[in-house]
Amino acid sequence: MKRAGIALGSNLGDKNSLIVKARDHLAQMALSDDPFLQSPLYATSPLGCPHGSNDYLNAVVEFTWAGTVEELLVHCQGIERALGRVRSGIRCEPRTADVDIIYVGGLVINDPPRLILPHPRAHLRKFVLKPLSDIRPDLVLPLQKKTVSRLLAELVTEETEPLPVAEQW
Repeated sequence: MKRAGIALGSNLGDKNSLIVKARDHLAQMALSDDPFLQSPLYATSPLGCPHGSNDYLNAVVEFTWAGTVEELLVHCQGIERALGRVRSGIRCEPRTADVDIIYVGGLVINDPPRLILPHPRAHLRKFVLKPLSDIRPDLVLPLQKKTVSRLLAELVTEETEPLPVAEQW
């Protein structure tokens, strides 16, 4: 059993409803004896997306996972498909649902393109670090030496500040 951090995002359709549905799917998979943490929802500008892409809603959840990392990956991809995500192969394309594993305990996995843990760009993205800092500010991601809150404070990027949308969702 390990704590798993998952980043949620959506910039197509009813974004709020899609994020809630993704969260609810993940909550059903979590061990009920341990806390299910969820960040506030944030509105973020699209980063590296095609011109004219809609803003995103982003959040992070953390829960205890009893299965394998491979099973978690299959579940996350299944949630994306169930919520209408279609992968065309275009990087950073607009999407109904993005359900990305940030970390699973202290595991380090380097099996591209299938799975890289911790998420290879999580420590460089405000739209991940800001919501993660709301629930786990003192967490040190695998392969990092600084806490999430320190990484966020020191991050210099062209990315706009995530804007809080909802504490409770």
